Amino acid sequence: MSEKSKKKTASLFAYDRAIAEETSGFIVGVDEVGRGPLAGPVVSAAVCLDTTMVIDGVNDSKKLSPAARDELYEIIREKAIAFAVASCTPQQIDKINILQASLLSMKMALDALTVQYGLVLIDGNQLIPGLDISKQRTIVKGDATSASIAAASIIAKVTRDRIMDEYHGKYPVYDFKQNKGYATEHHRNAIVAHGLCEIHRRSFCTTILECQLSLFD
Repeated sequence: MSEKSKKKTASLFAYDRAIAEETSGFIVGVDEVGRGPLAGPVVSAAVCLDTTMVIDGVNDSKKLSPAARDELYEIIREKAIAFAVASCTPQQIDKINILQASLLSMKMALDALTVQYGLVLIDGNQLIPGLDISKQRTIVKGDATSASIAAASIIAKVTRDRIMDEYHGKYPVYDFKQNKGYATEHHRNAIVAHGLCEIHRRSFCTTILECQLSLFD
């Protein structure tokens, strides 16, 4: 691991330790993955770390290679005090919208934790409905600021990627293994050619479907 990476990880853990010193009880980082794709669930993870024990390489999941994420996924699961994962389906996303589904999956992940926490650190600027306001703090770009949020981003990202890899086996025509449900040109063309499958978010695909219908006008 490079010196730059070591310094980044150290700064993430230092941030969390400073918060832990002012907080009664454990701190938990929460992050979601999958707000933007045309298909698949939105997945959230909640992670409670021992902030005194640095896990080398922890960083925003978007800054890590797939191999590094996979390795850290296993290490975080082994060394975390507690963690939990939850998701909302494409059908739920269509029903309540992606923002509410993201917040709901975060709340579900927190509810599944096996530890009592004093403060939740949330990636972004949205508080989680149904959670005591005094127990939550939003952090814009939190996955690049807090070790706990960064760890949650890794757990959520690897979990969702593996889900989409499984769906690729069922629906190979959409190439979910490569695009993970995002709106690549190949994915959009596949929707036009083959229509939607069970994991497509209908509310996200409206424009593409309208373009498809226009071909027959």
